[in-house]
Amino acid sequence: MVSIPLPTFPFLSQSHLQCQQTPVLKNPWSIGSHRARVRVRVGDGGFKGLEVLYEDGHGTVGISEFIDAMKDFEYLGEDEGGPLRWFCPANPGLPPIKDAPVLLFLPGVDGNGMGLLLHHKALGRVFEVRCLHVPIRNRTPFEVVHIELVKFVEAAVIVEHLIDGNKPIYLLGHSFGGCLALSVAARNPDANLVLILSNPATSFDRSNLQPFLPILSSSHHLSIIIPCLLSFNVVNLVKMALDGIDKEHHLLHKLTASVTNQSSPMDILKQLESMPRDTFSWKIQLLKSATRYANSHLHAVKAEVLILASCQDSILPSRDEAERLFEILLNCKVHYLHDSGHSLLLDPSVNLLTIIKGTGFYRHSREHNDVTDFMPPTMMELKALDNFNRFVSEITSPAMFSTLEDGKIVRGLSGIPNDGPVLLVGNHMLLGVESIPLVAQFLHEKRVVLRGIAHPVLFPKRTESSSQGPCSFTLAKVFGGVPVSFSNFYHLLSVKAFVLLYPGGAREALRRKGEEYKLIWPPQPEFVRVAARFGATIVPFGVVGEDDMGEVVLDYDDLMKMPVIKDVIKGFNQTISVKITGESRKQDVFIPCILPKIPGRYYFLFGKPITTKGKDILNNRNEANALYLHVKSVAENCISYLIEKREEDIYRSICQRTLHQVLKGSHQIIPSFEP
Repeated sequence: MVSIPLPTFPFLSQSHLQCQQTPVLKNPWSIGSHRARVRVRVGDGGFKGLEVLYEDGHGTVGISEFIDAMKDFEYLGEDEGGPLRWFCPANPGLPPIKDAPVLLFLPGVDGNGMGLLLHHKALGRVFEVRCLHVPIRNRTPFEVVHIELVKFVEAAVIVEHLIDGNKPIYLLGHSFGGCLALSVAARNPDANLVLILSNPATSFDRSNLQPFLPILSSSHHLSIIIPCLLSFNVVNLVKMALDGIDKEHHLLHKLTASVTNQSSPMDILKQLESMPRDTFSWKIQLLKSATRYANSHLHAVKAEVLILASCQDSILPSRDEAERLFEILLNCKVHYLHDSGHSLLLDPSVNLLTIIKGTGFYRHSREHNDVTDFMPPTMMELKALDNFNRFVSEITSPAMFSTLEDGKIVRGLSGIPNDGPVLLVGNHMLLGVESIPLVAQFLHEKRVVLRGIAHPVLFPKRTESSSQGPCSFTLAKVFGGVPVSFSNFYHLLSVKAFVLLYPGGAREALRRKGEEYKLIWPPQPEFVRVAARFGATIVPFGVVGEDDMGEVVLDYDDLMKMPVIKDVIKGFNQTISVKITGESRKQDVFIPCILPKIPGRYYFLFGKPITTKGKDILNNRNEANALYLHVKSVAENCISYLIEKREEDIYRSICQRTLHQVLKGSHQIIPSFEP
């Protein structure tokens, strides 16, 4: 990995933050929004909005840069000391967007504050980032220093609240920093806080290191290794090395790069040689004190909490601890990282910004708004979506057609309006798998985000990701999906978004036998009336291809005749409530038994756009019903057209498409029928 020059990091010493010490305020959270001129901003203040598919900078900084940063900062030097301090990472990219919330990074027990380096660029576009630094020679008694750290962070939180009490304050704590974040939240239950805890050390009493601590604490030689173990998951060094290698290089180059990357983290051992010999014992006592305090105050934490749990953590039982905290904390979500070790923030395969967005934890005010708090996907996230969708895309080769204003059908999306609000209304195929290639194609061809109205089952409180990328639940939120509700539908159209609506919902995606390509839409024309309220353009569409992929052999009716399975389905759906554009509907979620077939091909056809602007639909129910029936008729005609025309496609068979890719190349667009 090529080393890049390390940018300067301006330090804010404790003297710069004296304005944070406000002990005279009995309840600072009752002050509200008070504009004080004490804030240190990153950048020149020229904040601009983010474009769709912007470059977030993730992946441009790696472990080598982290090692260089540690050396350049000389955190472990003999003279490193002084008070607690915050520093602002100098982002070489663009400054944060307007009204970006503040994110305070609380490091692990090492205290250097550089553990977020791989994410500075990406987070620096949507947050104002501050990092806590604890000097290596800080020797305040461990019984006192933890509370001093809590008060120091608490003072920074109060200052940010005085500046803008409506904006959330993010506390991102790794390991020991997670205990610190929980302690601050417990002491300030009325604060507008969002906690992101990376493998929190609240489970330190069950650490794999516990049996060895008495021996290691008394050994001068091993005491320089353990702090490194607390910052790096040695088991994952090989994986972290391979993640930083360009897969296009020669095998010999890969081997050389792998050895170099694996040795880079070990350079920390040399840097630790100058660490005072009593540091390890002091750090362990500090960690124990912080763990006890945090665990005894969990009941007082009222803040939103996102727990990032590594499933391969060899130091702490992070997965089990995430489950424990999930049951205790009132407002908590968990994101599992299957392939990451203890220091997941130093894992190049982890995109922290994507996780924050995908779990719905990014907001600008006191409550999350699915519409106004949405951040557009980045180019890196689109690549992740393409990787996630690669298997379906390769075996189905979706062919998309649209209709121009003159009624001509063309290949591609040129018939779709360029300006919103636009409402795309169509049919679900089996399991709704057509949504992913549809969203991806709109991003690639038109750079448009489809804000899908989705079933609440797609937004669980437990999500996951691996080195291959995030799961479908995380991607649903990242690429514009919102839980189905009249409020979300209304507000999306009000901001001129491109909205993707399936009136048939889960009932249509989980169809019964014999219901292929049947529109199971509600009788009320509510979505038409809402579209007319904002003068939205309605684009009906149809999709076919599900019968080429599989056949339903056991549907909902069949499964409900089986006693045990019936109870499972009913129990799962008991708490799920769906409300679509003003109409409550019963849509039990289940998994039908499907007999796979030799894969065929997906076909999409978007009908001629229908303008609602200027039509008397809001006050004329008959006119609204007529337009609704027209939209439904166009969607049905699109389906009938595709079923007929696909018989002319010589590339409908996967064998023909595979042969074409072999002869012409995998990146060539596969032809289809002539429209």
